[in-house]
Amino acid sequence: MSKKTVLLVDDEEGIRESLTGIFEDEGYEVLSSPTAEDALSLLKERMPDIIFLDVWLPEMDGIEALSKINEMERDIPVVIISGHGNIELAIKATRLGAYDFLEKPLSLDKVLLVAQRALERRKLELENRTLKADLGRKWKLVGDSEKMRSLKQQIEMASQSSSRVLILGESGTGKELVARLLHEKGPRSNGPFVEVNCAAIPQELIESELFGHEKGSFTGASERKIGKFELAHEGSLFLDEIGDMTLQTQAKVLRVLETQVFQRVGGGKNIKVDVRIIAATNKALEEEVKKGGFREDLFFRLNVIPLVVPPLRDRKDDIPQLAKYFIELFASESGIRSKELDLDVIRLFQSYNWPGNIRELRNAIERLMIMVPSPYIAASDISALDMLGPGLAVRENDYCSYATLKDARDALEKEFICRKLQENDWNVSKTADAIAVERSNLHKKIKAYGISESRIK
Repeated sequence: MSKKTVLLVDDEEGIRESLTGIFEDEGYEVLSSPTAEDALSLLKERMPDIIFLDVWLPEMDGIEALSKINEMERDIPVVIISGHGNIELAIKATRLGAYDFLEKPLSLDKVLLVAQRALERRKLELENRTLKADLGRKWKLVGDSEKMRSLKQQIEMASQSSSRVLILGESGTGKELVARLLHEKGPRSNGPFVEVNCAAIPQELIESELFGHEKGSFTGASERKIGKFELAHEGSLFLDEIGDMTLQTQAKVLRVLETQVFQRVGGGKNIKVDVRIIAATNKALEEEVKKGGFREDLFFRLNVIPLVVPPLRDRKDDIPQLAKYFIELFASESGIRSKELDLDVIRLFQSYNWPGNIRELRNAIERLMIMVPSPYIAASDISALDMLGPGLAVRENDYCSYATLKDARDALEKEFICRKLQENDWNVSKTADAIAVERSNLHKKIKAYGISESRIK
C-alpha cells in the first residue's frame, strides 16, 4: 500500500518539525512549507492526501490560501490550525470547505485522529462517487433519435416535481430505467428508491409487501416487517407492472395515495409517509378500465404525468449506439476484451423488429460477446448462432437483396476479406499471401471497405 502524504503549512519551524516527526513515525510521507505561496506552488507539482494549514501566515493568510486550494482541488481535506482561534474564524473556514479546525497548542494525538478520520471520509466519498458513476453508467438512457430526445426532455421536466408519473411501454423498453432517472435527477435523489414488481408478488402477500405487518398478524408473521411504502419515505416508490395488481389491492393503494397514511397488516397505528409514486405498465390501462380490470379513479391519480417509452422498432437509428454501449458495458462488467461489430451486423440488427426490445438487444450482444471467439463480430456469426429468427439469418451467397451488381460484388469481397483476415489472425501479410494479392492492394481494400484497422497486425 502506498504511503499517504501530508502537507504541513506553518511559519513556525518547531511545529513543522514536531508534526513531521509524529506523521513519519505513523508511516506518512510529509511535505512542509513555511508560507502559503510556497505551498500553492508545491501543489502544482504534487497533490497530498491531506493538508494542515495554519491561519496566521506571512503575506497570504490561511483563509485566502484555503480558497485557492479549493479552486485547484476540492477533494483534499484541509485542517485549519491557529493559535488565535475563535468561533467566527472556525465558521468561516468551515464554510470554505475546511474539514476541521484545531487550536494551538496542538494535541499530537488529536492531530493524528483528525488526519485518520479525514482520510477515511475522503476514501468513502471517492468510493461513493465511483459507485454513483458506475450506477450512472448502468442507468443511462442511450440514443439520440427524435423519440429519445423527446423522452429525455420530458424526464428532465418531470423529475423536478414530486407529481405522480405513469410510465407506459412494451416489456423490455426500459421503463425501470426511466423510473430511476426520474428519481436520480429530482429533489428526492438522496432518498431511497424502492421498487415493487406487482406482477411477481402473490396476492396473499401483496398487502404485507406494500404496507408491512405486525408480529403475529397472520400465520408465519414471526416478526414485524416494514413495508415498501414506509421504506420509501422521503424517496420514490416504483410500482412496476401496476396493471397486474388486483382490484382489492388497487382500492387500498388508492386510499394511501389520497392520504399518504396507512396501517401495517394487523396493526392499529396510523403511519404517515412522504413518498413519490412512479408507476409503470405494459398494458393499455384505459382499455383495462373499460373492461373493469383496473379502477378508473386509481388510473386518473396515477396518470398525472404520462411518459411513453418507445419500442426499439420505432427507434432503429439508436441501434448502433445501443450496441456499442452494451458491448462496452458487458466488457467492463465481465472483464473480457471488447469486440467490434461489422456494418452488416448493424444492418441486420436494424432490419429486425426486436419484439423483446432493449432487453432482447442486450441479451443478443451478451451472447455474441461470449460465443464469438474473434474480436470482430461478422454477419456470418449471426447466422452461425441462429440469432434474430429464421427470416433474418444470413445465408451464404445471399446477395440478391442488394440493388446493384457492384453492391453485391463489394459485399462479397468484403466478407471474403474479413473471413480470411480472421483465419490468419488479422495478419495482413499472411492474408495477402493466402489470397494471392499484393499486400499494399489488400491494405487499400481494408481501408476502402471500412474494416477496422485497430486489429490489423
